[in-house]
Amino acid sequence: MIDEKNLKIVIKPQAQEAIKSKIQPDSIVLLALNDGSNGYSKLGGTCTIGADFQLVILDKKDPAFNLKIENNMDLNLYTSKDELQFLDNGLILNARNSVLSLSSDEGIIDGSVSINKFEGKKLSKEEMEKLGGKIC
Repeated sequence: MIDEKNLKIVIKPQAQEAIKSKIQPDSIVLLALNDGSNGYSKLGGTCTIGADFQLVILDKKDPAFNLKIENNMDLNLYTSKDELQFLDNGLILNARNSVLSLSSDEGIIDGSVSINKFEGKKLSKEEMEKLGGKIC
């Protein structure tokens, strides 16, 4: 598990190109699980716990995602304490054929990180539980 005081990620040039095409420089961006554990996830169930990550683009900060991730693109990038248990030191965001991957000193965390513009309202806990029961 990564220490929240040393929270940083290196974004490789190939990933920077993919990000620049989808994320405006002043956006708030979350590194969030996409496993049904938070209101930004449309996936869910035990088969995806800790395995899927996404970059979520927001118009304003979410107080639940209050841990700033230092990065070499100067993105307003945040995560939450819930995500930390699935992240290790040496985070790298890379891309191959425009597909983002997240890795650490321990190896690949997610080979297919999505970028999603969030619109609407976060799913409630009840909506997440229903969704998780339908997927896995």
